[in-house]
Amino acid sequence: MLDRNSVVRQRFIDAVLNRQLPYSSTAISPAQAGLSDQQVIDLFESQVMSRHLDLRSRQMQKAGQSFYTIGSAGHEANAACAMALRPTDMAFLHYRSGAFVIQRSKQVPGQTPLYDMLLSFSASSEDPISGGRHKVLGSKSLFIPPQTSTIASHLPKAVGAAFSITLSHKVEVQNIMPKDGVILCNFGDASANHSTAQGAINAAAWAAYQSVPLPLIFVCEDNGIGISTSTPKGWIKANFQHRAGLHYLECDGLNIVDTYKKMREAEHIARDLHKPVFLHMKTVRLLGHAGSDSEFAYRSAEQIEETEWQDPLLHSARILLDNQLLSEQQIVAMYLEIEQRIGKISELAASRPKLENAQQIMRSVVPPKTPELSPASTHAIDREALFAHEKHNLKKKQHLAKLLNWAMLDLMSEYSNIVMFGEDVGKKGGVYNVTAKLCDKFGPHRVINTLLDEQSILGAAIGLAHNGFLPIPEIQFLAYVHNAEDQIRGEAATLPFFSNGQFTNPMVIRIAGLAYQRGFGGHFHNDNSFAVFRDIPGIVIACPSNGADAVEMLRACVRLAREQQRVVIFLEPIALYMKKDLLEEGDNLWSFDYVPPQDCVQMPLGELGIHGDGQDLCILSYGNGFYLSRQAQEKLAAMGIHVTVVDLRWLAPLNELGILDAIADFDKVLVVDECRRTGSISEAICTIIIEANQASNHSIVLDRITAEDSFIPLGSASYEVLPDTQSIVDKVSQMCAKQNGINKLEVSG
Repeated sequence: MLDRNSVVRQRFIDAVLNRQLPYSSTAISPAQAGLSDQQVIDLFESQVMSRHLDLRSRQMQKAGQSFYTIGSAGHEANAACAMALRPTDMAFLHYRSGAFVIQRSKQVPGQTPLYDMLLSFSASSEDPISGGRHKVLGSKSLFIPPQTSTIASHLPKAVGAAFSITLSHKVEVQNIMPKDGVILCNFGDASANHSTAQGAINAAAWAAYQSVPLPLIFVCEDNGIGISTSTPKGWIKANFQHRAGLHYLECDGLNIVDTYKKMREAEHIARDLHKPVFLHMKTVRLLGHAGSDSEFAYRSAEQIEETEWQDPLLHSARILLDNQLLSEQQIVAMYLEIEQRIGKISELAASRPKLENAQQIMRSVVPPKTPELSPASTHAIDREALFAHEKHNLKKKQHLAKLLNWAMLDLMSEYSNIVMFGEDVGKKGGVYNVTAKLCDKFGPHRVINTLLDEQSILGAAIGLAHNGFLPIPEIQFLAYVHNAEDQIRGEAATLPFFSNGQFTNPMVIRIAGLAYQRGFGGHFHNDNSFAVFRDIPGIVIACPSNGADAVEMLRACVRLAREQQRVVIFLEPIALYMKKDLLEEGDNLWSFDYVPPQDCVQMPLGELGIHGDGQDLCILSYGNGFYLSRQAQEKLAAMGIHVTVVDLRWLAPLNELGILDAIADFDKVLVVDECRRTGSISEAICTIIIEANQASNHSIVLDRITAEDSFIPLGSASYEVLPDTQSIVDKVSQMCAKQNGINKLEVSG
């Protein structure tokens, strides 16, 4: 029995030669759609190329030469979408967009899409987009960032990219996309149900409803099924046809002429009217979800046959024949010639080198340094005017929140492409007033209040970064990031890796978080776990414990984003925002001077903060834990125990050599970690120390204090599950206790 690949292939040949082709109710000629005869033939060629790439990939998979068989069969009309747009219109594509990529490649000289895609199929290190790391559709020269997880996760950044075009007219930026550009984002009908899709489409409509220009085209390629689950008939139209702020169009995705015509209409609405469009393209899915998918398990033979009869290539052949553009023999000859050509190219692609070691694979985890930096603001900065509202405070020591605010004032003045956005960051100045006055100074185009949707906030950051902006989004509370963590984990952090460093998302994500808020509580506002970030390759996590460090660390984070194109998490301890005192009320020991940019000493990534020179024990901590440890340090000194306290500051990547060097002269080390015992960074720190000491045979007493494995309750009960100053004092006293000159802890194990 022939497999469905062979059935679909042979049916096309027989149906064309016998002129037994499916009928279309869409009666429109190429001329009426604005297509020349040659353009129709060109579109058909792209469709055939895409189809044979799909068929060939499955043959390669059986031969052990290919590793990914989700194809574009049934969706080939998106070639018409590419023809209707400019090659500089950035496209965020799902995995059934092979024909789109091929057609766009024809618009840019020097492209070799068939060879490139076959290199990707075979995971060759010579694949020009991912370098063999994944089968992705993407190209730097074609303005197609690669997507790997396309269950709607790419929609938020498409909205952000469209907004970046609008913003480039109002903010000084070295834009990458043309100022009259359009963003295209396609996805399937099943993905339209995902909360990420719903949120992104809602964000676009929300902005458009308020007359914010948004040159964006959503293309929902509706094949009626998601893997094995059918989409309810009429669901997509019913869901999106009457959405406020959104223009709804529909087209016959089996008919390249109708698709082209409706896409041109969508392009006009997006490019000329600057409004978001939802183009509902009705199509089919052929050959199952992927090569491993047996459709017979959930579809009857009759259903499969009926779907295959609606093959868009058969519809295109009918258009060619009806308009006397090609004969039956010419169509089949083209079909077979392309099949043969792709077969030969695949043999070459399959023989090309593969990634061979971890070093090669990980080369693009951290992006390359920026080859050309956009200059700082071309305007002279009048700092006296900038800080006029603070002239009586500038010479006074300040708490963390105020110093961060001042640092952002300077940074936004120096770099005109910095855009700050999030919930309530504008006139209100954020929940904790950290962004106060920024909107007054820089206007609502650079300090932007967003809708309440973290996916849209982080997606906007990715889209803005694609167009030369340096976004600094704010997530209001650490726990809120869990609603949108895939935008960091699955999108922003992976882009350099899967594009071989060609695409990056430089940004600094400010997150207010951690515990110890007095008079507040509950795990959504006192979240003491940032473990979600710790295993994401390539990102930087910064966590200042005091205002002086916060200023220099934020400046360093902006440098890392600008110069190294890094994704940076800047974790701000809420409980320390307004903290002025350390040991007693009024001592002002946790308030610090503001050092202006011209007088600062740049802090490098990973630099530790070391306080004291006590030799009895070394405490390693960060954030609130460092503050508590400094309090404990004074109490211990009064007891005759002298300790050194080290502030880690940078939580990823951990400065392992710096940590080991800081504790080198100590035989007792305590790690104070305000996060939960399980999954906290203390586990990693202890592992580093233990492994190093095993290798050197150095004897060391090591212990840790952590929060309990519990969510944070409301009110004063929250302190029952968190470390405190006295617990640190007690633990250090225990570790340093002597009896007959022998350390008790060493004796006990």
